[in-house]
Amino acid sequence: MKRKQKQIHYWIMVIPALLWLVLINIVPMGGIVMAFQDFNPGKGIFHSPWVGLENFQYMMQLKDVKTILGNTFIIAVFKIIGNLVVPVAFALLLNEINHALFKRTAQTLVYIPHFLSWVALSGMLLEIFGHSGPINSILMGLGFDRLFFFQNGGLFRGLIIGSDIWKEFGFKTVVYLAALTGVSPSLYEAAAIDGANRWDRMRHITLPSIKGTIILMMVLSLGNILNAGFDQIYNLYNPAVYSAADIIDTWVYRAGLVDMQFSLASAVGLLKSVVGFTAISVSYLIANKVADYKIF
Repeated sequence: MKRKQKQIHYWIMVIPALLWLVLINIVPMGGIVMAFQDFNPGKGIFHSPWVGLENFQYMMQLKDVKTILGNTFIIAVFKIIGNLVVPVAFALLLNEINHALFKRTAQTLVYIPHFLSWVALSGMLLEIFGHSGPINSILMGLGFDRLFFFQNGGLFRGLIIGSDIWKEFGFKTVVYLAALTGVSPSLYEAAAIDGANRWDRMRHITLPSIKGTIILMMVLSLGNILNAGFDQIYNLYNPAVYSAADIIDTWVYRAGLVDMQFSLASAVGLLKSVVGFTAISVSYLIANKVADYKIF
């Protein structure tokens, strides 16, 4: 009886979060039906004509959809790779530093950008990499031509990927630093006695010890294969770089809320959700097999 009473208290504590989940994530899923309708706001979901898979067929014929799928995949993949390699490398470098104060200070400094919104960071990037910003001023001072980061698709895509890695690698480093604390110091001492230098110890002790964590983080990140970062790109991009940086989320926003193509936008969004759900499911199955990671 006492255990049941404690469980009731836990359920009461969880109720607000469950209500939030239902209202924000589950109730709006009813709008998926618009992907199979010729939706008319005046008629509503219940009275708009049913068209079946016509929106999906029309979607596959659009050149824009092929472009945004390619952009989304390319940007997301490079972000996943960068947000895996850079945090691991930085954690390994910090692990080699013996000065505790410098180590904590460096970790704190790279950790801060994670808590800044893309609205604030986008304003900073627009100023820094703008036509008259400090980056172009330095380039001009060195005798180079100005670079148009926000008009050139290739430069803009690189800026998007690089700034996302810069923002998030400090936060992700914490995971690998936590894994490194589990490495026994006696292994390093034994290796030093055998004549192993720092590189040898990193290669043969440190990396193998955190290999499971690296594999787990890599596998779990596969679920974000179609999440290229709406907040970031929406606050930075412009029509000049649509061909290189327009992703599924930004296209759906413009098609649905700006151009009022509700059914087409719903179809594209549903396609992304299905692919994303499949990727997440597969990634968790792989994580369970490789790293024995389980959600439940």
